[in-house]
Amino acid sequence: MGQIEDQYHTLAAPCTAELRERASKFLAFAFPITSEADCQTSLDEVRKLHPKATHHCYAWRLGMDKNRYRANDDGEPGGTAGRPILGQIDSFGLTNVLIVVVRYFGGTKLGASGLIQAYKGSAAEVLQQAEIVEKTIESLYRLTFHYALMNNLMGAIKKAGFQLLKQEFTDDSGFVEVAIRKSEADAALLLLKALTAGIHLEEAAVLEKIEGLEIVAL
Repeated sequence: MGQIEDQYHTLAAPCTAELRERASKFLAFAFPITSEADCQTSLDEVRKLHPKATHHCYAWRLGMDKNRYRANDDGEPGGTAGRPILGQIDSFGLTNVLIVVVRYFGGTKLGASGLIQAYKGSAAEVLQQAEIVEKTIESLYRLTFHYALMNNLMGAIKKAGFQLLKQEFTDDSGFVEVAIRKSEADAALLLLKALTAGIHLEEAAVLEKIEGLEIVAL
């Protein structure tokens, strides 16, 4: 069984850069994103900022497997804008990133190779200026419990390495929401069950349910 990948590189914050090529001005905008809706929102913002620009070309990539992406030339010759931008996102090893490159035409045609270099260079420049960060994907769980298990459970949460996010108590039960790094989740859940029930790990591995405890993935 392969190791779970739960870390990726993305941008800490939006960033901008400018490049000029034979009188044309290229403005690059890079955004950290988490969904296609984020892409559309950021793209709309750039279009509102630069409504008179000749082109608003862009590319984005989403997800740990990096299989979700889009590259748009916005009227430039096919393959001369969106693909070079996407290539720089990949060259920097990033995901969950959108880059929009706005072009103001300066009167001189650049040709296909010139356009490719201009859009590639604009994307590279904005990423060189951006702060790149490593992020970790976490697994979230809600643990609902009877009070008889409370002491054991709270101790188990700490020993198993879970981060306590939220807790709430009622007259006869309580619940907590916890988080842990995705690659550590299976082992941590097993340890939590064993410690809460006061049994060995081998026993916890075949235990379907602990009376008084419900574990739900969020």
